Amino acid sequence: MKIIDAHLHIFGERPWAERMAQQVGHRNSAQHLVQYYARHGFAHGIVMANAPLTEHTCRELPPQFSYCIGLDSGVMQNLPSNAPEIVEAHLQKSTCVGIKLYPGYNHSYIYDEIYEPYYELAAKYHKPVAVHTGATNGSRAKLRYAHPLTLDDAAADHPDVQFVMCHFGNPFLAEAAAVLEKNPNVSADLSGLLGGAFETGALNRAQAGYMEILKAWLRYVGDWNKFMFGTDWPLVNLAEYAKWVQTLVPENEWEKVFFDNANRIYQLGL
Repeated sequence: MKIIDAHLHIFGERPWAERMAQQVGHRNSAQHLVQYYARHGFAHGIVMANAPLTEHTCRELPPQFSYCIGLDSGVMQNLPSNAPEIVEAHLQKSTCVGIKLYPGYNHSYIYDEIYEPYYELAAKYHKPVAVHTGATNGSRAKLRYAHPLTLDDAAADHPDVQFVMCHFGNPFLAEAAAVLEKNPNVSADLSGLLGGAFETGALNRAQAGYMEILKAWLRYVGDWNKFMFGTDWPLVNLAEYAKWVQTLVPENEWEKVFFDNANRIYQLGL
């Protein structure tokens, strides 16, 4: 089975990122990922950019990767005045397959007017807007801005934009499922639901209650065309996380979730 990782990060040469990668059996480098992909059936990865627009780190990715240009430069009001022009220049590239928003970290709701120029660009270039939803990494982020229910406002007001609810809004699963079920222009990736080293069988036994709740809300949505596999690498070991997600998804839906949906939604042409 071919796999597309619809959500990962490449942080560059940073000691904390190397430590994180090593803890789950990886090295923090794109070259390591290229070699790992070849051994484990990963056909492609979509990098969610984190760096400020003026320090973009996705300009020279190997061909195994595409990227979403990220608006994660701190508070949105501190973006450069020409930020929409910078984003548009990225969207004109075939390797840039969307926009990534980080509302919990930027302390701004995604239905705020400050995001309107980027929704217009997404509609113009027919490329998705991926939105961090749910739990955040670090106490300085604010969960109310990352709550998946806020995505309903943006999706309803912009029916011509394809939104991707990153992390399935975890742990706000009921609200995430309601937004997905209601809005035809919202899909979700299953990245970042876990973090750190784990073994799938032992984890599922220890967290049986959570697993049943998660599976129930995935079934509630009722449409496996809406879900994409993603890892949030280097947060997890890629192969083990894929094995775990397989326990969430019916086997006859694996090709959709692990490859077809990301290929279609992000228009990868693979």
